Amino acid sequence: MGRLRDRMTGTRYPDSGVKPLPTMEVRAALLALNTNAPDLRFRVRHGIPEERADVVAEFQIPQLNVALKTRMRLVPADREVRVLEERWEDSPEHSGRQHGRGHAPAVYRQWSYERGADGHRHKVETFRFDTREMRDPLVKVALDAGWTWRGVIFRW
Repeated sequence: MGRLRDRMTGTRYPDSGVKPLPTMEVRAALLALNTNAPDLRFRVRHGIPEERADVVAEFQIPQLNVALKTRMRLVPADREVRVLEERWEDSPEHSGRQHGRGHAPAVYRQWSYERGADGHRHKVETFRFDTREMRDPLVKVALDAGWTWRGVIFRW
């Protein structure tokens, strides 16, 4: 059951032999993503008390009215980054805003039609964002620091 739960929550483990870094260095490495990789489309910041998180990564997609938030709590005793991934998006089926929680990779796209050189209309992708573009750099920092990336579904 453990492996299945890990797959469902997106839990990843560091390679064996990687020496775990201290908590403050892991926090600093996560926050450094803002400056070390300026081409990232999301921002990483300190969590506020209401979020009950040490570090938060956020990304807004105004074109599609989607908001993504990854709340990370550093647990030094277990050398784990416990992660709660959330998303809010418009849902035509539910006539309003839909909230989702947990590991659920998704690709958000926006399309338009343009007339090509041959005179026919072609569907052209005008916007694309894969949630793994936000998640993968965060996971890499945690694993490189020798910490486990543990996905959770419920609040901690």
